[in-house]
Amino acid sequence: MGSSSLATNLRTFSIQHQSSSNLSFSSSIQRLIPIRIISSFLRSNKVNLISTSSSRIQRPAKWKLQSSMAGTVKSSKEHHKKEIFENEELLSISLAKYIADLSEKFVKERGSFTVTLSGGSLIKSLRKLAEAPYVDSIDWAKWHVLWLDERVVPKDHADSNYKLAYDGLLSKVPIPPGQVYAINDALSAEGAADDYETCLKHLVNTGILAVSAASGFPKFDLQLLGMGPDGHVASLFPGHPLLYEKERWVTFIKDSPKPPPERITLTFPVINSSAYNAIVLVGAGKSAIVAKAWGKDKSSDLLPVEMVTAEDEFTWFMDKEAASKL
Repeated sequence: MGSSSLATNLRTFSIQHQSSSNLSFSSSIQRLIPIRIISSFLRSNKVNLISTSSSRIQRPAKWKLQSSMAGTVKSSKEHHKKEIFENEELLSISLAKYIADLSEKFVKERGSFTVTLSGGSLIKSLRKLAEAPYVDSIDWAKWHVLWLDERVVPKDHADSNYKLAYDGLLSKVPIPPGQVYAINDALSAEGAADDYETCLKHLVNTGILAVSAASGFPKFDLQLLGMGPDGHVASLFPGHPLLYEKERWVTFIKDSPKPPPERITLTFPVINSSAYNAIVLVGAGKSAIVAKAWGKDKSSDLLPVEMVTAEDEFTWFMDKEAASKL
């Protein structure tokens, strides 16, 4: 097999249009390639394998080393910053400016802006982006929007994070539909996670999504997080084995302690490789977790929110009620 045809087989992917507002990806390697041929090709051509699952094709040893390093989930406050506001209205105004400023920065530096969204009350706090001056001043054509996690439900289901974001923000701003990357909800949880990881790898290979020089994992420009009352972020829950996933970019859960049970989620190596992370916390119900996360006394069992960091900066946007026990 020639190197050009092997490269084609290794890099092949297909794009399936599901609706006018999203894309779904799936790998299309049609036959197994002997690992000795792959290894020889990698040595001579320095090609990275595109694989949706570590169980299908062995990853290069170098990538495994990078993954292991990035899988460490210790978190320090070195790059953490608190922003506390009198109320949610003022928080949402500041959050919009923060996002707009980062959008301008990365569009100038990289020609695109990659951002991930979460579900929950976060989307409401993004509403100012769809109002003046930002709805007209932001270069929406350069945005690429993905999700930190998603419930494996139809896109028009009440539990869908895609539907929440579409209704609350995406339908109100002119982001090109092909740059909004929803999951393939026709697949199983495992299949949807594999498919979404392939999507991320395509964005890396086309230069839209950066790669962290420190970890080797994809490096989003900005990830916008929420937090559950138990301290979970994305679909990474306290005490769950997925907290310590070190190799996958995207994984799945079938036993979520919060319904619906089947979800996909980005892993901590990806979350913590982001240039900027921002978490939005509103209400007294978040105050006990905030106090634990920012307290001096640390237990060995960190909550998921305490395991979040960022390569450049992790900002906590809180109203005074969420910060009331600090």
